[in-house]
Amino acid sequence: MMKGRPPLLALLCAMPCTAHAQAIDAAEARVILFGAMPDPQADTECNDSTPADQVTCLLRKRYAKDPKAAVLAVELWQKTGSLAGLLHERDFDGGYRGALHLVPHLPVGVDRKHLQFVTSALTALDDFFTGLEKEAGKAPRYRWRDLDLRFFRSVGRRTPAAYAGDWQVAYNVRGTLNHSTTVVRNLLFHEIFHLNDQAAGDWSSRALGDIHHSIIERCGREAKCLEPYVQGWLKVRGKTYYAFMPGNGVEEYAADLAQNYLREQLTILTGQTVKHPFKCGPPENAKAWKLIVDEFFAGIDRIPACANN
Repeated sequence: MMKGRPPLLALLCAMPCTAHAQAIDAAEARVILFGAMPDPQADTECNDSTPADQVTCLLRKRYAKDPKAAVLAVELWQKTGSLAGLLHERDFDGGYRGALHLVPHLPVGVDRKHLQFVTSALTALDDFFTGLEKEAGKAPRYRWRDLDLRFFRSVGRRTPAAYAGDWQVAYNVRGTLNHSTTVVRNLLFHEIFHLNDQAAGDWSSRALGDIHHSIIERCGREAKCLEPYVQGWLKVRGKTYYAFMPGNGVEEYAADLAQNYLREQLTILTGQTVKHPFKCGPPENAKAWKLIVDEFFAGIDRIPACANN
């Protein structure tokens, strides 16, 4: 789910965006970790060291009540450059979900599992993209590191599971979907794709808009007709596919397509066979697949050529 429009992202990515964004420094870390829930000690401590040591110190201060969570937060930052902080309290327009109230919530104690999910998920994505870069011999035009992560809880509700904007990903410790590393990995990949899509000047609208429109022209929102274009994709209320539900545009189709790419590539990497490759469906699938692979994933597609090609 994408919220807002990241300022200047298209300008910042006039040159190809990659994982190697500017690292989060100690000043930014203080805002991410303590802006929503201040701690006076954090203002006076963690100053007499190297920048990297300062961030580590700040993480340990933020998670001092749960040493195991502190270890996870430091591991996440050291491996991926991403920082597990807190969302400011706010009212949130959830679209079809209605108005929501979100409050900062530290993933400690019984909620430490969410920090574990996120740490494992982003570490796995880092491994995936590192392998992609090695195979391609070049960095993909994609950023997956150095993210500003904000944990929150929705009051009296269990949505949204997450949302993203301005290289910040907000994660709901009460999110309905957030119950395993695999699910959280897919969720975060979806949200991070939105950030990269907008950083590329709303690439999905320019590249996939006509394809998305032609599918809607043919099928409307009828699930049975949409099935060949959304193989195994998420369904929501009313048994509508999320990528084609009213109010969602081509950006959600693109994010689910990217998520499909991840699933299929990981299947191949684990030595399995993809039984029904997305690109081997209708012609629209093959065209959309090639466009997204070439734009964001360095042209690497481990799925064998389709029999009908």
